[in-house]
Amino acid sequence: MRAFRYWAWPLALMGLAFGLRVHELDTHGLYLDEKYTMVISQGVVMDGANQKDVFFTPGKRYFTPREFWKPKTMADFMEANIRGDIGNSPAYYAVLWAWLKAFGLNDYTARLLSVVFSTLTVGLVYVFVRQHLGSQRLAVLSAFLAAIEPFFIAYSHMARNYSMSFFLTLLATHLLLVYGQRRAAGQAATGTVVAYGAVLAAALLSHYLAATVLLCHGLYVLVFVRPPHRWVPLLAGAAGAVAVAALWLIWGGGRYTLQTLAYQAQLYKHVALTNPHNSEFGEVLPATLQNVAVKALPLWSDLLLFSNGLGQISTLGIRNLGIALLLGLGALGVFLFSRKKTGNLAGGLVFAGLLVAGLPLFTVPNPQLVVATAVPTLLYLLAEGLRRFTTPTNGPVVGLLLLLAVLPTAFLLLMSVRNGHTYGITQRYSGFSFPYTIVLVALTLQQVMRQPLAFRWPLAAVLAVQAVLVAGLLQNIYADRSPKYTYFVNPRQPNPHYAAAQRIRALYAPGDTVLYPAIRLHFRDAIEKTHWPYSIKDAQLTNLYLPHDAGYLQRMDTLETGRIILVRAHSGRRVVLADLSGHRY
Repeated sequence: MRAFRYWAWPLALMGLAFGLRVHELDTHGLYLDEKYTMVISQGVVMDGANQKDVFFTPGKRYFTPREFWKPKTMADFMEANIRGDIGNSPAYYAVLWAWLKAFGLNDYTARLLSVVFSTLTVGLVYVFVRQHLGSQRLAVLSAFLAAIEPFFIAYSHMARNYSMSFFLTLLATHLLLVYGQRRAAGQAATGTVVAYGAVLAAALLSHYLAATVLLCHGLYVLVFVRPPHRWVPLLAGAAGAVAVAALWLIWGGGRYTLQTLAYQAQLYKHVALTNPHNSEFGEVLPATLQNVAVKALPLWSDLLLFSNGLGQISTLGIRNLGIALLLGLGALGVFLFSRKKTGNLAGGLVFAGLLVAGLPLFTVPNPQLVVATAVPTLLYLLAEGLRRFTTPTNGPVVGLLLLLAVLPTAFLLLMSVRNGHTYGITQRYSGFSFPYTIVLVALTLQQVMRQPLAFRWPLAAVLAVQAVLVAGLLQNIYADRSPKYTYFVNPRQPNPHYAAAQRIRALYAPGDTVLYPAIRLHFRDAIEKTHWPYSIKDAQLTNLYLPHDAGYLQRMDTLETGRIILVRAHSGRRVVLADLSGHRY
């Protein structure tokens, strides 16, 4: 019965999380990075650098799915990872390969792996808080917030490494703290250290920026782990993980990693200085203090669920946010002065009035600005909640929590300044912080509920407004209209390459030929260079969904740029299987 009580809440919340994540999972087509995921996981280099014999043999006019799907070697998988993702995420591609072998290759199953890791993260948040912060109520609330967090839901809809990376780094942090608990209790912890090193190695090989979490672990050990001789096993585990990642960088996918990262840094800096607003990479600005601050504001605000969306200066306006901040500081002053006084109803009324006083002054009547007015008070309650909750026993864990909440984003900003451009300032690269900032939001909500009634209700009303706004954000994510998370304003259509493959299977007759568009390529560096100056991407992405043993005759058409066409053998009639114009994403 005790075990049931322990697991009932996390299982129920994981069920909620799973339902929210599988909803609309494969409604929208793959975007570019996901397409790379699909081919890399099958050992295929996009645009064919390791498929010369299939597409580029002199005098060879046709190719078939049977040739496309011929067995791949480990060298093929490594080259696909190197050229498709500069050697990043080999652990994710290995897991995805096994997953697709077990459950079949299609868009739904590829994204479902991200759903599984994201759902497991919700359960692990519960275990983490329950075991290391000792509060059942806080654990349940934190896991619930993780279940509904828009960032987690959006990235669970992507066949990319992020959900796996966030889970692994949280698991590594959990094992780090388990080691400390075992040593403090006088128990053997060798197995825990080995598990910590293995999970950390997998995390580093799922995304290189997992190193920011390792940095937090190092600072935690340096400051909080006593006596110092307890460092040695942890250092050994971390060193083993770094050694495994280093081996991959030296002899595996790292062959071009540092070279390409250096090249990209120079490329984006050049774009920032010459064409910052209208480049093919979107807006890439020089890394001035103002530009970095403006780009960073949405990252900081979206880390906390109660301030999500408040960093969008272009939408809300600097003047409006300034008014909201001034009124918010006034509301905080009233809150601090009045809440402990007897009969604080008047103070509560003034506090509530200040929260909405900006509505006639704002140039945009946006309810988010009311939420922004309450943020100073909510941040104060977060600080107060941390002070009340922190004890000599859990103080080191709270310190680690704060490190992990701040350092990944701070690292991004530091690298932006170092590289001279703002291209890398994006939420997915600071997403390692979300499991920990969720706990901070849960602490804030608990603190809100402890306030006198006169202040609790205005704050609860503001949080209800924010909940409605977050629900609207989730709707936009499901509808593919949330550019900050899904990258799109106009919703993507279902995968056109999958649709073309299904039509080929239904319509193809012996002797027919499938024609694919071949677009002229422009190579930037050695990694992008292939063996033909025209793209074969559309042919590859369609063959992913064709039977491995099929003998369909296919060829490239350099005069076609946007359509996949079936040419009938006897009549020569052309049947358009898919029009890719505007649907390549």
